[in-house]
Amino acid sequence: MPVAVVGPATLQNNVILSAEFAPFQDVDVMAKVAGYVRNIKVDIGSHVRAGDVLAVLEVPEIQDEMQKAKAGVAAAQANVVTAQAGIQRAEASANIAHLSFQRISDVATKNKGLVPRQEVDVAQSKDAEAVAQLASAKSELQAALESKSAADSEYARAGAMMQYATICAPFNGIVTKRYANTGSMIQAGISSQSQAMPVVRLAQYDVLRLTLPVPVTDAAEVKDGQSVDVNISSPPRAIQGKIARFAGSVQMSTRTMDTQVDVPNADGSLLPGMYAQVHLHLAARSNVMSVPVDAVDGLGTSVEQAYVVRDGMVHVVQVTTGLQTATRLEVLSGLKPGDQVIVGRHTGLSEGQKVQTRAATYENDAPHT
Repeated sequence: MPVAVVGPATLQNNVILSAEFAPFQDVDVMAKVAGYVRNIKVDIGSHVRAGDVLAVLEVPEIQDEMQKAKAGVAAAQANVVTAQAGIQRAEASANIAHLSFQRISDVATKNKGLVPRQEVDVAQSKDAEAVAQLASAKSELQAALESKSAADSEYARAGAMMQYATICAPFNGIVTKRYANTGSMIQAGISSQSQAMPVVRLAQYDVLRLTLPVPVTDAAEVKDGQSVDVNISSPPRAIQGKIARFAGSVQMSTRTMDTQVDVPNADGSLLPGMYAQVHLHLAARSNVMSVPVDAVDGLGTSVEQAYVVRDGMVHVVQVTTGLQTATRLEVLSGLKPGDQVIVGRHTGLSEGQKVQTRAATYENDAPHT
């Protein structure tokens, strides 16, 4: 029977995956409003910064709305001035009416019978009417102020829509496609996809993404910030990177978890579409007891066991395993250094069976991965 000796080893769980570089961001830049392209300032390959003007649209309807809104603000302001003047007149009339009523009332009180009661009532009525007119004038001013506020809002809305006629870059990047030319009719981006045409396609190249399909068996070991080695074949070079983010769930169709690595590309030497080989360093154990993978039956189940040979007899031992690499296993319990375990197929073996042992061929190598 081929056997291997339980011994110390340094185990590393390294996963090698291939991935394709993709832009960090890649979008079709749409227009918020419909209009004709008056001027387009970029072409394929143009490098732009966030906020740079990509194109300017001609939108006569919005220009008309701006003029109307501006006129509306002026008219509303004039109404406010008129209402304020009306309040001043109403206050003057109210003051005169109140003084007249107060004087005639005082005379009628001091010299009874001198002033007819009807004149006192008329003066009181005029005083009350003046107060009501003042309240009405104040209400008219409030209405004028509300109209002014509405006019200001409409003017601001028209101004905001006018700003949308200038299409700017949302981030630093390179124009990878130009859809429109001078004079092209651009539909608003909120229209149906069959009608709306983008202006340009913009990609962010200073940072690229690598999306790695990590197998479900290794997904639990993935952590943010883990170091990775990115190997590029053309031209040959190696880049040190880190895991930036991962999906946190496994896709049922592929049994893999999307994991992303951000790779700096300030010099632009990396291009989207290039392939890279990525080495994920998921786990490492130094100086741990280990055996070959095929020395343990029932891996991943509640019953893991190994077949140990002692004094020429087979003993079935329950074991607990830890880190697993492509060739070896970490043994947490059940075995001790120097034990001989049967490797390969264990069919037909039973407790107490006598066997003759020989060293497994790969045991000529040092027990490490």
